[in-house]
Amino acid sequence: MTAIATFGARVSNVARKVPTWPVYLAGMVPGAWLIWQTVFGGRYIDPVRALETQLGLYSLQFLLASLTITPLLRFARINMLKFRKVLGLLAFGYLTLHFLTWLFLDLQFRWGQIGADLVKRPYITVGFVALLILVPLAATSWQGAIRRMGAQTWARLHRLVYIAVLLGAVHFIMQEKVWTLQSIIYLIIAILLVGIRLAWIRRW
Repeated sequence: MTAIATFGARVSNVARKVPTWPVYLAGMVPGAWLIWQTVFGGRYIDPVRALETQLGLYSLQFLLASLTITPLLRFARINMLKFRKVLGLLAFGYLTLHFLTWLFLDLQFRWGQIGADLVKRPYITVGFVALLILVPLAATSWQGAIRRMGAQTWARLHRLVYIAVLLGAVHFIMQEKVWTLQSIIYLIIAILLVGIRLAWIRRW
């Protein structure tokens, strides 16, 4: 057994003993702290904008993390498959909060402007499409959905996550309005992870 395989086996053994609920709780901590700092910290000049942006970034980070699970297994023999759904649901939860912050706190139910922004602002359209894509994935993330849909159909549906993560990375760049190093890195990571998965699918 190679050193990588040995290390992967040890990490996998530890991960196997860890339940999923602490990962859910740990994943909620950044969001809870962000909300606390926004409401009571007084550290942001534009707290609504800061909350909205950071919630969206957390969503993208968790979505990317969920896509690293399979490469970790194939390349490093680290089995973290039990946490993939956790990371995906955390990503969806943060994206939902990101959307609600924009809807309720930023635009304050001004439905005319909401509709206009969805049509006229491409980065909002891109982000909204990513959210719509993730809705059926989150809704079918439970085991019963796999049995009812069939494993093959379920797997095909959940490949839509590749489109969602790419749209999320593009949305992040577009909403910043300039190409920052941070946004470029997220886009590159998204492209690499999706490219790896598509190459495997094509090979199969």
